[in-house]
Amino acid sequence: MATQPHLLVDDGDVHDIALIPGDPGRVDRIASHCDESETIAQNREYKLVNAVYDGRELTICSTGIGCPSAAIALEELSNVGVETFVRVGTTGALQRDIEIGDMIVATGAAKNEGTSKRYEDVEYPAVPDYEVLSALVDGAEENDEDVHVGPIASDDAYYAETDEYVENWEAAGLLSVEMEAAAVFTLARRKGLRAGAICTVDGNLVKGTQKGTDTEDDELPEKAKNNVARAIDIALEATTNL
Repeated sequence: MATQPHLLVDDGDVHDIALIPGDPGRVDRIASHCDESETIAQNREYKLVNAVYDGRELTICSTGIGCPSAAIALEELSNVGVETFVRVGTTGALQRDIEIGDMIVATGAAKNEGTSKRYEDVEYPAVPDYEVLSALVDGAEENDEDVHVGPIASDDAYYAETDEYVENWEAAGLLSVEMEAAAVFTLARRKGLRAGAICTVDGNLVKGTQKGTDTEDDELPEKAKNNVARAIDIALEATTNL
């Protein structure tokens, strides 16, 4: 198979399971939690590292922001042998009792984005694989961590999330909103692959504390940064059971 045009990898360059954060900087952060790591490619928003955690070989690949770039990453990673995807991201809470720094494991993602709709009708569910979902919940329990488990929304327009959108999402019982999970879940299901997602809360849209509103120079508030590290540990623990 030819070299993948965006990720710049070939068949055999990656492992069968991939952790997929959005932020390229988080690739190195995940790798720092592993026993071994080696950068294998970097292009545009995509940085790829192969690593070993507790004897489990895995690949870490950033996806950038949004479903279009996440779909490219999933398409090309699946072309070269990845069979299981674990999104490790950030998300904005949609329920008042969810605090900045909390963690959410998604049971499904509302398709408030356009990418998945190019693959299938909006009525088809964007849901994670049960084994990956269970491994993330079990990984949290094994690390003595509490997580919120439930449905989220994936949205394309970060700066167009109006009060009406937030009120509707809150009323529907959605836990949070982010920008990639719907496409990741949809493509994995259609390809017969596995996917799941764990995200750290970086703001609460119901309370009006979107990402960046209570920080100075950093993207994430301190509590969220601390819980990114804990979410990474949960995701890595999950890989050992997948």
